[in-house]
Amino acid sequence: MLAIGTSVRIVACPIIMALLLGHDYTSATVVFLVAAVTDWFDGRLARRWDVVTKLGSFLDTTADKLLVSTAILGLVAVNRASSWVALVIIGREFAILGLRAAVAAGGTQFETSMLGKWKATVQFAAMALAMARPDIVFAGAYLDQWALAVTAVITAWSGIDYLIRSADALKS
Repeated sequence: MLAIGTSVRIVACPIIMALLLGHDYTSATVVFLVAAVTDWFDGRLARRWDVVTKLGSFLDTTADKLLVSTAILGLVAVNRASSWVALVIIGREFAILGLRAAVAAGGTQFETSMLGKWKATVQFAAMALAMARPDIVFAGAYLDQWALAVTAVITAWSGIDYLIRSADALKS
């Protein structure tokens, strides 16, 4: 049952991309938000029912990374996100996926940090904002552009935090 949320996030990716490329930003926002909310429900239900598995955790984080990568690439394609923001976000996501694998190969559990959870929430909010793009301009940029820049900083910070916290596991 918990795999339903993960499946929704994966299946939503091509739909979100098609909607963005078709300039149907309202529908893209709705589909993206529905998919993003399944991440919260998946985690909450898995912990409540004590059905957290290594495979489930891997698939959940992979689905999140696919959803975020799809959204940011689609936003770049329709000129609603900067390529440098996409590079930071996607680069961090791949780096942490590799870090998770390296830590797990060493027999250590890779725990998601609170900063990592906040990072995901900020990413989801900023990307939804960029899809919806309210007509709010501050200092020459749309509100969502500022939100994506802040998201890139938080994303990089989260990645650095994981690298530092995993240093001992990587040395062994």
